[in-house]
Amino acid sequence: MRILIIEDEARIAKRLERMTSKFFEHNLSSLAICDSLTKGLNYIDQHPIDILLLDLNLNGEDGFNVLESVVAGSFHTIIVSANTDKAITAFAYGVLDFVPKPFDEHRLELAFKRITISGIKIENDIKFLAVKKAGNVCLIDIQDLFYVKGAGIYSELHLKNGKTELHDKSLEKLEQLLATSFERIHKSYLVPLQVAERIIVQPGSRYHLLLKNGEMLPIGRSRYKELKNKMI
Repeated sequence: MRILIIEDEARIAKRLERMTSKFFEHNLSSLAICDSLTKGLNYIDQHPIDILLLDLNLNGEDGFNVLESVVAGSFHTIIVSANTDKAITAFAYGVLDFVPKPFDEHRLELAFKRITISGIKIENDIKFLAVKKAGNVCLIDIQDLFYVKGAGIYSELHLKNGKTELHDKSLEKLEQLLATSFERIHKSYLVPLQVAERIIVQPGSRYHLLLKNGEMLPIGRSRYKELKNKMI
């Protein structure tokens, strides 16, 4: 794991560093601390990271000013802040978790486990996915999302208007973010069940999901029974 902490209070930054190092131990390849947004964003431009721990109030700088751009990145963002009144908005923009200050080791571990343990999903009321486009960041409403297709280290967002947008996060990372209404039907597809019409069984034990727009997506054999039960 490559982790960046953006926190201006040295005592809290060191505490986060200690707890993070203890949790990831030998799986930690790099851990950096920046005490301002400017330094943190410069670090992100120059170094790939997997997790960002971000405070929202840094020497008067408002971390919300950069939230759209950081959640559009390939990494997960965990907010660590005393500004709990902004938690709902942070989740809506697509942060993985919001750890309120003061925090303890157990609460921070819960956030990390959402990344490291497969299958853990918490209803976090995400409303948008931020995508980078032509040097800018635009917000995609989750309600406009038809399905998600894996594209290597990226993901394709297939929208109800027929357009496709590329997201910097992998399919696995988006699966951790999206609400439980999104179902992993195949190693390459995430689909909200409300857009599904029915399952089609074809010769040779091949399964497809017919969507309400007429598209058919493959269903992995190992996922067929669980998906069938959820659609009954």
